[in-house]
Amino acid sequence: MHNEILKDIGEKELIRRITKFMPTNQASDDCAFIESKGENLLINTDLMIENTHFNDEIISPKDIGWKAVTTNYSDLISSGCTEFIGINIGLVLSPKTEWRWVQKLYEGFSEALNNFGGSILGGDCSRGETKMISITALGLQNKLKLRRNACKPGEVLLTTGIHGLSKLGLLIKSNQITIKDSNISKKLIDQSINAFCRPTPRHKTLKKILQSSENFIKREIGCTDSSDGFYQAIFDLSQESKCKAIIDYKKIPKNELWPKGEKWDKFYFFGGEDYELLISLPRDWANELIRMDNEITEIGYFTKGSPKVEIKNYPNKRNLDNDSYSHF
Repeated sequence: MHNEILKDIGEKELIRRITKFMPTNQASDDCAFIESKGENLLINTDLMIENTHFNDEIISPKDIGWKAVTTNYSDLISSGCTEFIGINIGLVLSPKTEWRWVQKLYEGFSEALNNFGGSILGGDCSRGETKMISITALGLQNKLKLRRNACKPGEVLLTTGIHGLSKLGLLIKSNQITIKDSNISKKLIDQSINAFCRPTPRHKTLKKILQSSENFIKREIGCTDSSDGFYQAIFDLSQESKCKAIIDYKKIPKNELWPKGEKWDKFYFFGGEDYELLISLPRDWANELIRMDNEITEIGYFTKGSPKVEIKNYPNKRNLDNDSYSHF
């Protein structure tokens, strides 16, 4: 019998196995929740690795810095963080790395922090042949907790914004899709590249969620972001909450310029790095939130049943198979 390798077991199974070494439910969300001396802290760590998440051909070091901060902050927001403390930065760099590259990277960090709050708290650096950026972000938990395992059967599933743009931006920047090949508009190209290089965390949306919560007793709701993809985010909510998600294809919001076809549906469902929120709420609360924010859309609901994602009203005869990204 050969020893198992990560390629065989996959990313999700790897995470499931290593959670056995953690407290119960510690890995249910991207963020760790810690109660310490009257403060409720949220802590999140994300890695960006050269030739896996970025390279100098497709994204500038300044945009990498912005993205490294905002992607971490998106995880904090999707757990209920309303105040960012700051970030610790771990760097692995080759001795041949130009100082200007590092300078631009930190300018990107600083620009994002100036926009959303917090500061650079410290970090570490070491030598390696491949660039690697590790960000640990800290923030304060609000009184309303947002958790993947808090969805309930009968609740409405909402999403902020649209999905698929970041994936398209990556494909354009890496020359895997051209204007001529796909007949896509310059406006859609610009929007997609911006979504890939300069994602914006949904901090303002969280404030509206908190504002709308004042009329409801519930202090824990289902939520995650779509950093791993629209479909994967919904599946994660379903799995952690132990209920079934029903999505209505006709209700999902799309960019008005978004082309039709199965290929484009796959970009939308499985692209990732869009950092929109997926939220589960009771019907009355959902209606109130939609009234407050016209960028929030009802796309389905949760029901009793084994954890899975079912897509209703999909136009093709063959349903979409799960094609979510795995690091291994």
